[in-house]
Amino acid sequence: MSNLDYPDYIRSLEQDTRTLVLTDRPTPAVAIVRMNDPENQNALSGALTVQLRRALEQLTADPDLRVLVLTGEGGFFSVGGDWKLMTDRAHTYAERSEGTTGLWKWIRYQFGGIARIIRQTDKVVIAALNGPAAGVALAWALTSDLVLASEEARLVTAFGRIGLVPEVGTNWALTRRLGYQRAFELFLRGNVLTAREAHEMGLVNAVVPADHLRDLTRDWCDRVCRLPEHVVTMTKPLMRAAADMTWEQSVLAEEFAEPSTFTTRAHQETVRALLAKIERAGS
Repeated sequence: MSNLDYPDYIRSLEQDTRTLVLTDRPTPAVAIVRMNDPENQNALSGALTVQLRRALEQLTADPDLRVLVLTGEGGFFSVGGDWKLMTDRAHTYAERSEGTTGLWKWIRYQFGGIARIIRQTDKVVIAALNGPAAGVALAWALTSDLVLASEEARLVTAFGRIGLVPEVGTNWALTRRLGYQRAFELFLRGNVLTAREAHEMGLVNAVVPADHLRDLTRDWCDRVCRLPEHVVTMTKPLMRAAADMTWEQSVLAEEFAEPSTFTTRAHQETVRALLAKIERAGS
């Protein structure tokens, strides 16, 4: 199938009957999505990637969903791209009428498509790193709104060692978290970062023992769900856009958003409760 053009290749992958992505809904507001090919360390095969993109598209379209957790089965987040897939597709481009544009479509619409879903959805996306995260999978984690890690997690940044550039938004994420020089140093070293090292660098939000990761993730899901829905869905795009705005542009966006929040029942009820508490304290 390596010589199929992109549309036919996608159709062939959709015929794969294996369940390579598992989805749980502990509550209507929370979805847990697990990459499920632990025998291959959850490598991003064609079928797994297509199933994952479909699952994320469906879930983020659900108006009841508020938090989406992305993780992996079997002690692995994901070791990144499937080398057999990449070799077969990249090294046989001359056999396909579309040439290298088919590979471009795969990277843009599948790998990049998942990153765009994570970034552009107004749902909160939590990456729960239960093991190694490398390549494209690392990019997805860094694109998420929160990154939680077990002590068993490893962040693999060895792009250069395998002849590749950081991909699918990794350059953007690393330079904003670390600054250019520290990000470039990380690229040159090709480090495998422990969860603790990644936390110290600001690449993950929290690190816990492996058997506590599920509880920590559940706690953050609960934090999101305790907040009024509108403040989370409005704040995420405002805060993401602010990183690339001037101060004036950011303030302008907030000035348009804030009046709407004053009209919500959640705000009005909270203010009434606070005023009643102050009144009781003063009497």
